[in-house]
Amino acid sequence: MPFIDSRVTVSVSPEEKEELKRELGRLIRTLNKTETYLMVQIEDRCDLWLGGSKLDRGAYVAVSLYGNAPADAYDRMTGGICELLSRRLGIPGDAVYVTYHPVSDWGWNGQNF
Repeated sequence: MPFIDSRVTVSVSPEEKEELKRELGRLIRTLNKTETYLMVQIEDRCDLWLGGSKLDRGAYVAVSLYGNAPADAYDRMTGGICELLSRRLGIPGDAVYVTYHPVSDWGWNGQNF
């Protein structure tokens, strides 16, 4: 039951969003999850500041998942997200924050897991 909530400063076309969603679906396997129940949000043209300066190209990505993953998996996921955003949107890794939110209670379809 992962959810990837992405906020980026740049404009992203519907086609680019679809491709980002597809690649995030592949990356989520890094955390031993599948795309089957993956929910993704890509919010573009956000105002983000880092160190008091407004970012021309930057991103904040929050990854919520039911349960936990090993620390090395989080490291690989962060690397994959930074590489993806750099390659697809020209956002440098030093302007990307990624946070992880393991969740013990997750509801779907009228009940909790």
